[in-house]
Amino acid sequence: MNDCKSFKPTIDNNSKILILGSMPGVKSLEEQQYYAHPQNRFWKVMGTICNEPKLHEYSYELKLKTLLKNNIALWDTIKSCK
Repeated sequence: MNDCKSFKPTIDNNSKILILGSMPGVKSLEEQQYYAHPQNRFWKVMGTICNEPKLHEYSYELKLKTLLKNNIALWDTIKSCK
């Protein structure tokens, strides 16, 4: 992978918590989804925080909507890299 481009932030006007990353990993870039690697515990942890124990099983779109519903935003600070 030569040129890596991050994703747009997931944020809305109600966001109160911002989770910052740097650059998505290879699996996340391939899938075009934050925290896509199956060994990454992010979605399970967020499921506990959001009181949605099955969050890790939701569609990616529903995962993002659930975070926003809980006033949580995601953003990777590096827009692109090699």
